[in-house]
Amino acid sequence: MTKNVIVTGGAGYIGSHTVVELVESGFTPIIIDNFSNSKPETIDRIEKICKQKIKVYNINCINEDALIKTIQWNEIDGVIHFAAYKSVSESFKKKEDYFLNNINSTKILLKIMEKYNIQSFVFSSSCTVYGNTTKLPVTEKTELTKQSSPYGETKKICEDLIFSSALKNFTILRYFNPIGAHESSLIGEEPSKTPNNLVPLICECAIGKRKQLTVYGNNYDTKDGTCVRDYIHVCDVAQAHVHALKKMMNNNKYRKLFNIGLSKGITVLELINLFEKNNNIKINYDFGKRRDGDVEKIYADCSLAQTELNWGPKKTIAKALIDAWNWEKEKKSY
Repeated sequence: MTKNVIVTGGAGYIGSHTVVELVESGFTPIIIDNFSNSKPETIDRIEKICKQKIKVYNINCINEDALIKTIQWNEIDGVIHFAAYKSVSESFKKKEDYFLNNINSTKILLKIMEKYNIQSFVFSSSCTVYGNTTKLPVTEKTELTKQSSPYGETKKICEDLIFSSALKNFTILRYFNPIGAHESSLIGEEPSKTPNNLVPLICECAIGKRKQLTVYGNNYDTKDGTCVRDYIHVCDVAQAHVHALKKMMNNNKYRKLFNIGLSKGITVLELINLFEKNNNIKINYDFGKRRDGDVEKIYADCSLAQTELNWGPKKTIAKALIDAWNWEKEKKSY
C-alpha cells in the first residue's frame, strides 16, 4: 500500500523536484500550493515526467479551515512543508508578511498533524539560521548566532516550534543553495517574481532577459572578494527528503535535523566562471554594493546526513549549471 504524503509548496522549485522523487520512490504525493510564487503549468510538467496525474489543492497554508475541510487528513501518512516566503532581501521590506506566513503555516500544520496523529514531518529549513558564523564548515551542532535576516528568524522560530511539538517523528533539513533543474528540462527554478537567487539571474543574463548581472559586494574577506556559498543540485536536495521520510517511517521516535549541501564552498565569481566554462557562454556582470542580510561565508559539513540517512549528493556543481542553462533555454517553449 502506497503512502500518501502532503507536499506544501509542491509546485515550487524544490517542491516540484521532490514530488518527482516521491513518485519514483513509490509514494503518492498530494500537493498543496496557492501559486503565490509558482505557476500552475508546473503541475502539467510534473505529471509529464511522472507519467501520472498528481492531486493538487489550491489552498493557502495559513487558511486552517480550508485545509481541514478539503484534505482527508486521516488518509495522510506524512507531510513535507516547503510553503514559505523565502527571499532574504525581501524579508527586510516585508517582515510582518514573512512572520505571518512562514510561522503561522507551520503552527497550523503541526496542529493538524497532532489532531490526526500524522507522525512523519519533514521541514524545509535553511542555512540562514546559522547567521554570520565564523566557524566553518558548519555542523548541526554549530551554535546559532543572531540570524542575519527576518527570513532566517522565521526559519529558526519554526524549528523551535517543531522541537517543542508532540510529534514523534520529524526531520528538519537545513538547505544550503539548491541550484540546477531536472534533466528533462521540464521543471526548474521559475519564480513568478523577479529572481533573488544567483543562478536564475545568471541564466537570464545569458539568454538576454537582462543586460547585466550585478554581483553584490566584491570586498568580502574571501579569495576574490565575493561571498562564499555551498551550492548543491536540486535533485540531490529532493532525494534527501525521500531518505528522511523512509527513515522516519521505519522508526517509532525520530527527531533530527541535518545539513543538506555539497560540503564545499565556492565564491560567486567562481560560480559564474564555472557557468561560462561549462556552457560556453560569457556573462556580462558588474559589482554593486553589499546587500542587507548577505553572509560572507557559509558552507556545510553534511557527514551526519550521509551517515544517518544514507544520503549523499550525486551531482556536481558543473552538472547543476548545465541543467539550469538547458532549463532556461527550454522553458521559452512552454
